[in-house]
Amino acid sequence: MSEPSSHLFRAIFLLLGALFFFVLLDATAKHLGKTYPVPMLVWARYAAHFVLMMIFLAPSMRWRLVATNRPARQIVRAIFLLGTTFFGIAALTRMPLAETTAIVFAAPLIVTLCARPLLGEHIGVLRWIAVLIGFVGVLLIARPGSGLVKEGVMLALGGAFSYAAYQILTRQLSPTENPVTMLFYTAMIGTVAMSAALPWIWAGPLPNLLDGLMIVSLGAWGGIGHFLLTRAFREAPASVLSPILYVQLVWATVVGWIAFDHVPDGAAMLGILTIATAGAIIAIDSRRAPAAGRHKA
Repeated sequence: MSEPSSHLFRAIFLLLGALFFFVLLDATAKHLGKTYPVPMLVWARYAAHFVLMMIFLAPSMRWRLVATNRPARQIVRAIFLLGTTFFGIAALTRMPLAETTAIVFAAPLIVTLCARPLLGEHIGVLRWIAVLIGFVGVLLIARPGSGLVKEGVMLALGGAFSYAAYQILTRQLSPTENPVTMLFYTAMIGTVAMSAALPWIWAGPLPNLLDGLMIVSLGAWGGIGHFLLTRAFREAPASVLSPILYVQLVWATVVGWIAFDHVPDGAAMLGILTIATAGAIIAIDSRRAPAAGRHKA
């Protein structure tokens, strides 16, 4: 096996692992959300993540962990990820895992709509068609009679918009910023913001040992997932890996079935597949665009 192929397979393996850990995070939060307040779970997710980074990365990286040329944008990006987490967990307490994940995965469609005014990117006809297809998928999932709670759908859409803003800022920062530093800012800002609110959001029963371990695991699943994601994108180009991100919808469907005995109905499953297809089309077309530009040059 050639070295480029070896790097690609390693990157795909790391990415699939990252996506699985993200689904574990969502499933654990959904289970805990039946007993504990959402804001407290959001705080635990970021606090545990922050502590893990301080233990394993701060001693070796020291000030390089926070060194950035664009601190304001790092903070805003972290706030949008915090919003994504809050909206996502709140939606998960009201809706099934697969359907919630699929609606939040409409974020790339929103990014495409904003790409020209905010990123200066040319959007071709194929991507516009993919956006329309993707939003049809959202309507199939959230259609009247689907049994989904309207409040849950709105929260999931809030998560999609927050995630889209996070992705746009990530694309703006990635060319010049250390990915580990970007990861640290999300953990730090999330922890600081939610810790400041902790006296007002701490409620519910005291966790027993098992629940306490599960609450701590929120940060572990998120931290490990983001670490694997960062490593994957170091091994292979984003244009190659981006379509694979939609495997998370498969993980979410399988875990939702195993952990919560829920399988999406036919229309919802078609909606999930439609969103995944639209996102993959956008990712593949985004890869072709730079290649065409290089050819013309």
